[in-house]
Amino acid sequence: MSIEMPTNMPTNMLLDPWPYPRLFAHRGGGTHAPENTMAAFRKGLKRGFHAVEFDVKLSSDGVPMLMHDDTLDRTTNAHGPFAARTASELAKLDAGSWFDVQFQGERIPTFAEVAEFLKANRMAANVEIKPCPGREAETGSVVGAMCARLWEDQLLPPLISSFSLEALRAARAAAPTLPIGFLAESFEPAHLPLMDELRCVSFECAHQEVTPALVADIHATGRRLFAYTVNDPIRMKSILALGVDGVFTDALAVMAREFSESLSPTGAG
Repeated sequence: MSIEMPTNMPTNMLLDPWPYPRLFAHRGGGTHAPENTMAAFRKGLKRGFHAVEFDVKLSSDGVPMLMHDDTLDRTTNAHGPFAARTASELAKLDAGSWFDVQFQGERIPTFAEVAEFLKANRMAANVEIKPCPGREAETGSVVGAMCARLWEDQLLPPLISSFSLEALRAARAAAPTLPIGFLAESFEPAHLPLMDELRCVSFECAHQEVTPALVADIHATGRRLFAYTVNDPIRMKSILALGVDGVFTDALAVMAREFSESLSPTGAG
C-alpha cells in the first residue's frame, strides 16, 4: 500500500530517538503477580522492566482505577459489573487471592497511586483506556486529563492507547500534546486517516499480524509499531529482528534474561 507521511502531527510527537524501552511488562507484572495491582508493578520493577502496560476504567463515581475486565468476577472476590461500584467499595475488595494466597488482600489501585509509583521509580507507562460499556468518551476524557496532570512535571510522558476510537478522541481533546497509540487486533487501511486525525505516534496490534511489510509501512508514516502479547523467546527474537519498536509480554523472567538490552530506552532501535 502507499502511505504518506502525516503532516498534522506536532513535532514533539515525532519522537526520535524513541524514548521508550522495547519491552513492556503486560498488566504490570505479567504472569508473576495479580494483574493491574501494585504487587504487579513491584514485580515488574524487580524483574528489571522499566516500562509497563496497564488498564484503566472508571468507578461508578468517576475515579480512574485499574481493571481489565468489565466485571469483577475473574480477578477479585466480588461479582458483578465494575462500573456499579464506587471507588471506596472497589478499594475494599481482594484483588490478589484469585492469583495466589501470598497475594491475599492485594487491592485494586487507583490510577493516581500507580502514577506516583511509576514516577518515583522512573518507569515508562502505556496507559490503556479500557472503558466500561457506554462510558467510552467519559473515560477517555478523564484518563487523558489525568495523564496530562499527573505527568506534567515529567520528561517522559505516558503513551495512551485504547481499542475504543471514542475514548481516544476524548483523550486527545483532553490531552492535546500527549502521545497516543492506535490499538487494534490487525491493521486496516481505514486506520490511517483515523491515526492522522488523532495524531497517533504508534500503531499497536497482535503480534501474529506483524510482517516485514507492516513494519515498513508503519515506519514510513513516521510512527512506531507495537505488538502484543509475546511470551515465547523464539517469537520475541524474530519480532524484535523485524524492527518492532515495542512488545508487551507476560513472561517477565525469561524475557528479562534473554533480552536484557531491550529493557531500557538505550536498547530501543
